[in-house]
Amino acid sequence: MTIVLKLGGSVVTDKDSPETVDDDALSVAVEAIATSGVSDLVVVHGGGSFGHHHAATHGVSTTEGTSDAAGALAIHAAMKRLNDAVVSRLQSRGVPALPVHPLSLAARHDTDEGNGKRSGDAALSLPLDSTETLLGEGFVPVLHGDVVAHAGRGVTVVSGDELVVRLADGLRAERVGLCSTVPGVYDENDAVVDEIRSFDDVAAALGESESTDVTGGMAAKVRALLAMDAPAHVFGPESVGPFLAGESPGTRIDGR
Repeated sequence: MTIVLKLGGSVVTDKDSPETVDDDALSVAVEAIATSGVSDLVVVHGGGSFGHHHAATHGVSTTEGTSDAAGALAIHAAMKRLNDAVVSRLQSRGVPALPVHPLSLAARHDTDEGNGKRSGDAALSLPLDSTETLLGEGFVPVLHGDVVAHAGRGVTVVSGDELVVRLADGLRAERVGLCSTVPGVYDENDAVVDEIRSFDDVAAALGESESTDVTGGMAAKVRALLAMDAPAHVFGPESVGPFLAGESPGTRIDGR
């Protein structure tokens, strides 16, 4: 049973301090993964204070691109540094983690209007041969938010949430978890929503991220997860272990 687990950038880094790993939070997540006994696991992590800081500096987002190679490299290099930290921490606890960098694999192409698409929508192409083979060989692939080639726009950002959707559908994952700094998705009264079946369920409650985030914050996360073929759960760091143990913490998001 393949499980896709995303560690949010706000979990593994201090998003308000450029290129700062949150050692305590990352250690909690790594310990839960190391002691879970789960096989067939794919980990994705967000950009946090590494990728988002540099992307904002260079004006790059999921929709706004750049053809400046130096700027693109600055964003990618920052994400590689964070990925190195996550992979190294996992390996130090005996998890057979290996990096998979989306810049080397993925591409975007704008779609035409029609068939439910809007002008400007971009289709993400991300071959999963290497990731699937790594899984088959007993490794834990670790992907991350990154810049990717975008036809006509240079490079744009691919978010960790987009990667989760592609991985979950392409690998036919049965469980998808997203670890955030909050215990789930909040409603207007700051109570955790048990289940979301459509974006309208929480549209009034979702705002923008308080820190620099070029991928849209919780609203974009919920929209992306609703598009998946599998249900997902959004939960806090303390629930990584329970999720990997088969429990259903936080908010269940299921748009099927």
